[in-house]
Amino acid sequence: MPSEGVRLERIDRFAQRHHGLINKAAAARLGVTRAEWYLAISSGQLEQLYPNVARLWGTPPTLHQQALAAVWATGSGSMASHRTSAALWLPGRPSGKLIDILLPDRRYSRVGGVVVHRPRDQVDLRPVLRNRVPTTNPLRMLVDLGAVEPAAVETAVIEVISLRLASPAAIRAALFRHARAGRNGVTPLRRAMESWFDDELPPDSELESKMGKLLTNYDLPPANFHALVAGYEVDFLVLGTRVILECDGWERHGLDRDQFEFDRFRNVELVAAGYIIVHFSWLRLRDNPAWVAKRIRNVLDRWAS
Repeated sequence: MPSEGVRLERIDRFAQRHHGLINKAAAARLGVTRAEWYLAISSGQLEQLYPNVARLWGTPPTLHQQALAAVWATGSGSMASHRTSAALWLPGRPSGKLIDILLPDRRYSRVGGVVVHRPRDQVDLRPVLRNRVPTTNPLRMLVDLGAVEPAAVETAVIEVISLRLASPAAIRAALFRHARAGRNGVTPLRRAMESWFDDELPPDSELESKMGKLLTNYDLPPANFHALVAGYEVDFLVLGTRVILECDGWERHGLDRDQFEFDRFRNVELVAAGYIIVHFSWLRLRDNPAWVAKRIRNVLDRWAS
């Protein structure tokens, strides 16, 4: 327990709204003198994180607290960015040991445990409050993330779209806004978006043609396209069998919550009716038909009379 010191009721409400934090300027506005500020720190009532930022005694550390403290410590206009912004927007994503902060005006600032970024790219730099922490918006975050952790961008894109933080069209527009020579982060995001759109389902005529060629080329039984099975429409039903072939794409099956729930329910109903479902992606069917054919053959050998 801290020793007796300053009565801090004046700042308690402010700190509780800001993840247990208080800064020197806010404390002064609330009537805490400079002498009281330092007495509260020396007595243990406040734990100093940075010269102008402290947290109330006993407040557990959190990512939001660490990010907000770093924003306050680096000065007006700064915001959480890069890996830290990704962790604030995307639940469950690791934030790393250091906090990423972006300073739009490129002034000098050096703070322990904080990576300070001073960008030349001034697009999409209006901060957004994420649980009271000023941070870059999801579109800017995806570009910045690609500059420091390229391998994480594709997963982040999927999460941003699945959480409906931004649409694929909005992300593509952001790519055009940020694209310029030497802009780190654009290439990983472009690759992620190319992969995304590559995995969307094609028009029905192309899907039917591609599957028909696969079945013929690999000596597999023909299949009915858009067959009605147990009251549900399926992609393909292999003739003379109870084997269903389902070609999945992100937009159709992966990211719409209602569609996801319906597909899970439909699968249960079809299996209960005695059908076997073979799932594969459009990307697999298009780029690796031998793998898809082998999987279908194995299922037919095992389950089809």
